[in-house]
Amino acid sequence: MSLPTLDPDGHLYVFAYGSLMWRPGFVHVSAHPALLRGFHRRFCLWSHRYRGTPEAPGLVLGLDRGGACRGLAYRVPGAEAPEVLAYLDDRELPDGAETVYHRRLVPVRLLDSGRRVRAVAYVANRGCRLYCGRLTPEAVAAAIARGRGQMGTNREYLLNTLAHLEALGVRDVGLDRIAALLAPAAGRAGGAAAPPPLAAATQDSR
Repeated sequence: MSLPTLDPDGHLYVFAYGSLMWRPGFVHVSAHPALLRGFHRRFCLWSHRYRGTPEAPGLVLGLDRGGACRGLAYRVPGAEAPEVLAYLDDRELPDGAETVYHRRLVPVRLLDSGRRVRAVAYVANRGCRLYCGRLTPEAVAAAIARGRGQMGTNREYLLNTLAHLEALGVRDVGLDRIAALLAPAAGRAGGAAAPPPLAAATQDSR
């Protein structure tokens, strides 16, 4: 592993803020409500495969600069860390594809105990061609209203995120606003800002 990814307690922690909250895909011994400062959750990455297509792209979440983000921190035994990181990198940073995320080691606070740990998080790559952090909420809602890809609809992705945040007692005002705009956006879904042209085979996040 290129980063000192294990916390001093000997475990790997993975910070989840989107689809990893309901579909982690790896074995973990516990999950803790957690707070990350310095980044916020945002629909800031175009999705041409998992939640959209090149012709009708959807959007996926990334950690973008500034603010704070509440999510889940998964605790993984140190012995399982190489396998889990390989799985996550394959999921979020596939070889030969557009690099939409940077894997970072970030400090998070576990809200059920107050402990501070080091966690792996996948942060939006502002330099990639799929980054679109300046979209208005209306444009985001329009893209989500029409987005459908290999993993399902973009609407399901948003609503799953909101449901799992609600279960944690978290309200994300930005996502709530987008959800409220979805119904009117469905009637004008063609109004989303156009994404950059990329090959249909471009990989992106879920």
